[in-house]
Amino acid sequence: MYAIEDRYSLAAQEDRCAPRTKLSIPAQMRASGGRRFQTVVHDLSISGFSAAAINRMHEGQVVWLTLPGLESLMGNVVWWDNCIVGCAFSDLLSPIVHDDILSRYTGRTGMDYRPFD
Repeated sequence: MYAIEDRYSLAAQEDRCAPRTKLSIPAQMRASGGRRFQTVVHDLSISGFSAAAINRMHEGQVVWLTLPGLESLMGNVVWWDNCIVGCAFSDLLSPIVHDDILSRYTGRTGMDYRPFD
């Protein structure tokens, strides 16, 4: 049986319970205990994100993502491949915050997504 964190990571990456939106957001990321570095977020959902990460990152590593105008968001590395890292947020991103980010960086919101209709 999976631990709660494992089930969350699995759902965040494999089930894709929330739609991911391709975008390009300049941001900063920091691995726990490391130095902050500039990155670009390539896709975003309420459960996680992928971003550029030149240095190798390891599964389970704690990271902090800082998007413009927001406090740092804690996440865990789920995968790293060819300088792109995929992370699951420790706490789901608020749909209101998610929609605000989408409106700022894509000109649209996720309000039309209704998984339970």
